Amino acid sequence: MTRQSSHTALLWIVAVGFFMQALDTTIVNTALPSIARDLHAAPLAMQSIVVAYTLTMALLTPASGWLADRFGTRRVYFVSISVFVVGSLACAGAHSLNQLVFARVLQGIGGSMLLPIGRLAVLRAVSGEAYVSALAMISVAGQVGPILGPTLGGWFVQSFTWHWIFLINVPIGAAGLYAVQRFLPHDTLHDAPPFDFIGCGLLSLCMVAFSLALDPPVQTHRGALSAALFTLAAISAFAYIPYARHRRNPLFKLALFREPNFSVGLIGNLLCRIGSSAVPFLLPLMMQLELGYSPLHSGLMMLPIAIAGTVSKRWIARLVKRYGYDTFLLVNTALVGASIVAFAAFSPSLPLFAEIVILAIFGACNSMQFAAMNSVTLKGLSKQDAGSGNSLFSMVQMLAIGLGVSIGGSLVQVFEGHFGSASLGFKLSFACMGVVTLLSGAVFRRLDSAPRTSAPTPAAR
Repeated sequence: MTRQSSHTALLWIVAVGFFMQALDTTIVNTALPSIARDLHAAPLAMQSIVVAYTLTMALLTPASGWLADRFGTRRVYFVSISVFVVGSLACAGAHSLNQLVFARVLQGIGGSMLLPIGRLAVLRAVSGEAYVSALAMISVAGQVGPILGPTLGGWFVQSFTWHWIFLINVPIGAAGLYAVQRFLPHDTLHDAPPFDFIGCGLLSLCMVAFSLALDPPVQTHRGALSAALFTLAAISAFAYIPYARHRRNPLFKLALFREPNFSVGLIGNLLCRIGSSAVPFLLPLMMQLELGYSPLHSGLMMLPIAIAGTVSKRWIARLVKRYGYDTFLLVNTALVGASIVAFAAFSPSLPLFAEIVILAIFGACNSMQFAAMNSVTLKGLSKQDAGSGNSLFSMVQMLAIGLGVSIGGSLVQVFEGHFGSASLGFKLSFACMGVVTLLSGAVFRRLDSAPRTSAPTPAAR
């Protein structure tokens, strides 16, 4: 096999892995009411299967680079796809909510390695000049997944059963495994520094405790348990600071936070993504449970978000170059937050055209928001800190998705219990999540002035 054909095969292998990971993040949402009925669970209780998947990926992302250095990218990538496929089969075979949550954790273990290990394999195999083009090709797979996911999930549920949203990963994964064995070369193992298991454990404990505190797993003494879990999360987070200060190679160096835009961008990302991440979870539920849409109809209604998001990526560089990061993020954050609040207006009497316009505005602004936030957060880091900063940033992204789903679902239950109306519960929850997004605008006001000539490069969400 020639060098060029070997690189092409590598890109296709990584693109397939990225596609599976991106598809599985969105395909589940439109199937949640059907899964709930089949497993005899409340639809809003399905938030646990989304949180389990995203939180698992957040916990394991920092270990991906070390595993690749320790065992080789080819071997780790093969195992990642295998675990993902086994987890998908376990999801399809689940007969209870608890079984499905466990299977989603297993699926998340495999999914957490697909994108970072794939990027690393491309970085090591492709020259610097071709690396940007290679990442652009891979990112296309990540864009196609969210476009197809909701509609494909709705079609599977309506035409077959919800089990097929997980079984679809089996043939795709099998093709990926064959391609890895056939085309991916054996890479040379790199000297891996000792992995910071203690630091990873402290941060993992913080994320798990904080997530569980928002949605305690028991029905009695929920307030006391939430308070205890919040306290545990705070203790583990603060314990990491002196630990990292005295360790030679901590998981994440505290020096990262000396770059002011990194700290501001990280907090702003967390708040903004919490609000926007609740949308893909709450919208299909509201459309099916309150507006009477079929699974396929609710899946098709997600298309304007994905399509507008893909089209708007070409605008971001010019807008940031003209107005600067600070002004752009302030205005665009307001638009994202306002469009989330506007989802509260969805009702049987609202014209379809109006719904599509709101969905498209959210999709376009949200996509540009991600690209600008990604760029402004990472662009000031040194080459030595870029890898560690990107890993921490990826953790925060996945954590925000889980928190958005947890908070959004919990708000619907609280408002429904208080007012006795599920419809009002959804409307008020969208209003609250929109306000959370708007709060991130206050954070972005603290950005250091960025040169107007700098523009973000397209980045994965």
